Amino acid sequence: MTTQPTYVAGHFLLNGRTAVITAAAGAGIGGATARKFLEEGARIVIGDAHERRLGESAAALAEEFGADNVAALPCDVTDQEQVNALFAFAAQRHGGLDIVVNNAGLGGTADLVDMTDDQWSKVLDVTLNGTFRCTRAALRHFKDSDTGGIVVNNASVIGWRAQRGQAHYAAAKAGVMALTRCAALEAADFGVRVNAVAPSLAMHPHLVKVTTPDLLAELTEREAFGRYAEPWEIANVIVFLASGYSSYMTGETVSVSSQRA
Repeated sequence: MTTQPTYVAGHFLLNGRTAVITAAAGAGIGGATARKFLEEGARIVIGDAHERRLGESAAALAEEFGADNVAALPCDVTDQEQVNALFAFAAQRHGGLDIVVNNAGLGGTADLVDMTDDQWSKVLDVTLNGTFRCTRAALRHFKDSDTGGIVVNNASVIGWRAQRGQAHYAAAKAGVMALTRCAALEAADFGVRVNAVAPSLAMHPHLVKVTTPDLLAELTEREAFGRYAEPWEIANVIVFLASGYSSYMTGETVSVSSQRA
């Protein structure tokens, strides 16, 4: 039976915290996480490679939640200088940093026998290497600040499960999970927690552009509730991992999924 979710209001779980969220322009998981964090009382700095959409998203959020609580800086996570600039801007803007959400990722569909080196490398560079660059920047900041911190990475159930045409994306997301576990062990030495979410099927405009209707229908049919997740349902779990409710969790990847197989 298909069930429709009820939007969950904020409870100030992140009150007074400052967060950096990558790939946060638009209607996907990053945008939903930005809104959720503001509803939970956080101040946010959002980054995205798409400068126009980033500006529009930041302006809309600032109008609703206040200009003091929202800032934005264009950031391509494949460029370490831009990553460094984003973190420096966040620390300068709000006097510190508490939470980092690494949401940037890139998909695509190609069978391995037809996949080019460029297709493989581009997906890996954004999805895995970008998460590495941002996690490294976050840990360097948290270690130097001596105040602890939280990192939440966006992985995917495809990092565990197989799907045709997704070898590059699956490899990248499995890498994000492994990176999360290793980073968590190292970061525990200076009081930082690193976890990840692994969504199955969360609907957003970009997914529609890169996925055929037949495949979307097939993927949706696999879900136990008979529907895809709303991006804010993934954001709810990211809020949990960024809050004190998950204080004993680190190195974990939380599946946000209702897939039957």
